Amino acid sequence: MKRLAILFLSTGLVALHTLAWAEPLPSAKPEQVGFSSERLERIGQVLKADVAKGQIPGAVALVARKGRVAYFQAVGFRDKATGAPMGTDAIFRIYSMTKPIASVAAMVLVEEGKVALTDPVSKFLPPLTKLEVAVQRFDPVTGKVGYSMVPAEREITIQDLHRHTSGFTYGETSPNARVKEAYAKAGVDWKDLTGAEQVERLAKVPLAYQPGTVWHYGLSTDVLGRVVEAVSGLTLGQFLQERVFTPLKMTDSGFSVPREKVGRIAEPFEKDPTTGNPIKLIDVTVAPKNDSGGGGGVVSTADYARFCQMLLNGGSLDGARILSRTTVRLMTSDHLGPIADAGPSPTTGLLGTPGYGFGLGFAVRRQDGVAAVHGSAGDYTWGGFAGTYFWIDPKEELFGILMTQQPGPIRVEYRKVFRQLVYQAIID
Repeated sequence: MKRLAILFLSTGLVALHTLAWAEPLPSAKPEQVGFSSERLERIGQVLKADVAKGQIPGAVALVARKGRVAYFQAVGFRDKATGAPMGTDAIFRIYSMTKPIASVAAMVLVEEGKVALTDPVSKFLPPLTKLEVAVQRFDPVTGKVGYSMVPAEREITIQDLHRHTSGFTYGETSPNARVKEAYAKAGVDWKDLTGAEQVERLAKVPLAYQPGTVWHYGLSTDVLGRVVEAVSGLTLGQFLQERVFTPLKMTDSGFSVPREKVGRIAEPFEKDPTTGNPIKLIDVTVAPKNDSGGGGGVVSTADYARFCQMLLNGGSLDGARILSRTTVRLMTSDHLGPIADAGPSPTTGLLGTPGYGFGLGFAVRRQDGVAAVHGSAGDYTWGGFAGTYFWIDPKEELFGILMTQQPGPIRVEYRKVFRQLVYQAIID
């Protein structure tokens, strides 16, 4: 596809101004890739029914198998408040679905020999050395729980950041009261700080666990994105534009939405349909202070499909190689082992079920059973705060993407339902 593009690079902002939408993947009739058309249409039926019930404003669903898109439909409203219909070209805030993209960026540097998974993070971010861990202590005399600060037994490694075993949390999600209090007092939210400022503040708060001992979801990938910036000399957005988005023809991806594309941004309900509380998502029409590798990305569904197909292909798409096949295999293998049983399950919050370990940027299914959702051993997945979700199943040669802008517990149910609606449509 011919396109005219101008790339504007500035601190904290990467926006691609282009006359073309994302390059589409090849399409096929469902039966050509082993799906039943009739059964696949159940996806739209379920989503349309839930739009009618007022559970979600709208959604875009995409399913691809054997290198071709078999289902790509939009339902409901892109912006319920204005009555604008959802389109397949809608742009979504993907929050934590940014993490796999940031992890790919970091592995590009690993392949170039500039970073090793065993490297201490302090090699690239000096403030993160000589960290302390808040250890819970029970005083049998007073019957009260207290905390003591002890030195970290080893440094956080790059692998720890990828697999969320660094000891960093999101503060409010930590079961450790001392850590929760320290995060709140320090103010480490990426939306309010530059990447460098965030790292400086994280260096002053205690870790929730000894590095490498417990999986706990948190700010690890934000720190990983900062490593990419320190090593490359570019903002994370600039690096991704140069090494991932442009080669993959992901023309709607970045950390903010340019003026001419603002009319394609998907919006949530003004109020949560369950609680009645106002819903406020990040403003992606302005440049962020921090290109958050953990939660700041925006993409179209077609863009994320190109990213997924690249991974399913073993690191390349349409002649553009991002990673080697062996690196993709390394990333999508379980890196937790027994660590997965030492704390919260990587997919309890994502899918409401255990059965997954964690690789370098993805939750990875450990076996066909245990997890109470359809899938195959070795499938890998993640989702985002506002209701976005994807998974890739190499065994079945498929991936699915569901995009909404509806945060809240209901997003867990949609992930499970979407998966089962895709797998029940397989007929080969």
